[in-house]
Amino acid sequence: MELVELNPLSGALVGLPGVNGLSTEQRKRLTIAVELVANPSIVFMDEPTSGLDARSAAIVMRTVRNIVNTGRTIVCTIHQPSIDIFESFDELLFMKRGGQLIYAGPLGPKSRNLVEFFQAVPGVPKIRDGYNPAAWMLDVTSTQMEQILGVDFAEYYRQSKLFLQTKEIVEALSKPNSEVKELTFSTKYAQPFCAQFIACLWKQNLSYWRNPQYTAVRFFYTVIISLMFGTICWKFGSRRYVI
Repeated sequence: MELVELNPLSGALVGLPGVNGLSTEQRKRLTIAVELVANPSIVFMDEPTSGLDARSAAIVMRTVRNIVNTGRTIVCTIHQPSIDIFESFDELLFMKRGGQLIYAGPLGPKSRNLVEFFQAVPGVPKIRDGYNPAAWMLDVTSTQMEQILGVDFAEYYRQSKLFLQTKEIVEALSKPNSEVKELTFSTKYAQPFCAQFIACLWKQNLSYWRNPQYTAVRFFYTVIISLMFGTICWKFGSRRYVI
């Protein structure tokens, strides 16, 4: 709760989207918090800032940064990020249309590494002061720009030093240490059956009694339908007919 900055909302109801309860931005942080309960080493996120305004997106990304600072790895796709959000990332995996890789490496301070990599391509226009590096890299690597410059950015990346360095890192990390032992667990579950049962019972109790209207409607329909079917099928089993 503290990591995703939800302590002030610890007793709040999630509610219905767009009706009551938590806002869209708070729901996204809650979703992240639920995934963190399992204490994963890697977290995958698909456009965590989509549908948010600039302030809400900044809050979500600040939460993501807090998680990264704990030693976890965050891998996420991002759509039309602002300068601040884009520069909050450490590394970038950039592909052009068709899924071909044209950049994979660190961004550097103020996206310096990314900018220097593409500005080294002959004919690529320099980035203007204050211009969003994310928007700039999309402009200079478009299909139209490739045709104008006569450059295949995917091939240019494969011939670069950055590609060789990345390949060496991948090969080094793909080989396990000889002293590493196989990961094993004494049991399949982190908690015994009784602890799981009590936790699920407590959760369902809160889920039902926090919404008494829903529970009352279910109870009413259950009773009415039971009486209706019981009346219709009364003594059906005692009737015997010979044809």
